Amino acid sequence: MDVSKLNEKEKAVYDALAKVIDPELGVSLIDLGLIYKIDVDDQGVCKINWTLTTMGCPIIDVLTGSIYEAAMSIDGIKKCETKLVYYPQWTPDKMSREARMLFGIHL
Repeated sequence: MDVSKLNEKEKAVYDALAKVIDPELGVSLIDLGLIYKIDVDDQGVCKINWTLTTMGCPIIDVLTGSIYEAAMSIDGIKKCETKLVYYPQWTPDKMSREARMLFGIHL
């Protein structure tokens, strides 16, 4: 995701999502590269497209709730819609450099 193209509200949501830690991996959803898209309209409706590292992840509900709570914590966000997507498929190259280093992944 190109953070430079986010508006002020979208950047605030992005920053809130950077604090959401995947409980199994101990790394933020942002650093894992799981957040694909953040849109906030003029009415305060936030739409977030996100994915999983693996299909059938047992903590989908936990992650969905955490994403929702993070977005709703931002002033001016009145509604949040999360959409779990599987395209593009997640791969380790979507991770931040720091996350790849933490897991010993060299691309």
